[in-house]
Amino acid sequence: MSTVCTLTEAAPGYRANRTLPLRVEALRQWRRRRTLVMGGVLAALPFIMIIAFAVGGGQDGGGGRDGRITLIDTATASGANFAATCLFVSAGFLLVVPVALFCGDTVASEASWSSLRYLLASPVPRARLLWSKLVVALGFSLAAMVLLPAVALAAGTAAYGWGPLKLPAGGSLTAAQSVPRLALVVAFVFVSQLVTAGLAFWLSTRTDAPLGAVGGAVGLTIVGNVLDAVTALGSWREFLPAHWQFAWADALQPHLEWGGMIKGTAVSVSYALVLFALAFRGFARKDIVS
Repeated sequence: MSTVCTLTEAAPGYRANRTLPLRVEALRQWRRRRTLVMGGVLAALPFIMIIAFAVGGGQDGGGGRDGRITLIDTATASGANFAATCLFVSAGFLLVVPVALFCGDTVASEASWSSLRYLLASPVPRARLLWSKLVVALGFSLAAMVLLPAVALAAGTAAYGWGPLKLPAGGSLTAAQSVPRLALVVAFVFVSQLVTAGLAFWLSTRTDAPLGAVGGAVGLTIVGNVLDAVTALGSWREFLPAHWQFAWADALQPHLEWGGMIKGTAVSVSYALVLFALAFRGFARKDIVS
């Protein structure tokens, strides 16, 4: 007669919720070369822009050819304006890349190294494995989004001084008001990128090729941006996450407006929850051979 041994009988003291601690996964991801490279790129962007403004001789508040003032025109007004400009030029694409990279590379890379099955044989429950990797990936994504404006605010303050945030629509916010508004912008950008995170994470559980998961998430995000530009879709565009990606501009108004950001948050979180659920459901049934 065969005897079936449970995990508890085979390993006294075993606790599923203590396997693969977040600090261990975070340290593993921190040591990856792509993490350091991405951090270096984001930290270097503000300095590249400062050089570009110095070479181009940009004027504060000069306005465009049509007389309209944009964030680019007010970039050199203060450190806060410079930080807002860096977010404006990077939110559409550059900040998509670290989210897709951290979330798309996390599971697929283990499969490509043939280490995924050994992690599960440790034994680490599949749900625990995905949960640890997802939390760490989102944490690194948020850190990337905080790093860029933080460096931009420091570098911009050193280059252009600490002062009020000059608003393109007219008026300004005091220096004390501008920091919370910029923090709100970063928070909304992070929430709006949860769709990309969900796509990348779901694809990461479906393929053994990290570049396929990362590239697929970036590609689908670009497709969403293209569809949002098709005005013939009319009100259907409001169901696209890309339609609300710049709703954070409502935070850079004399009177804070929440309408667009609330709608954008609802759309992004809804898509993200479905994609995360698909990732957990599919991975729980997947035959792990790599």
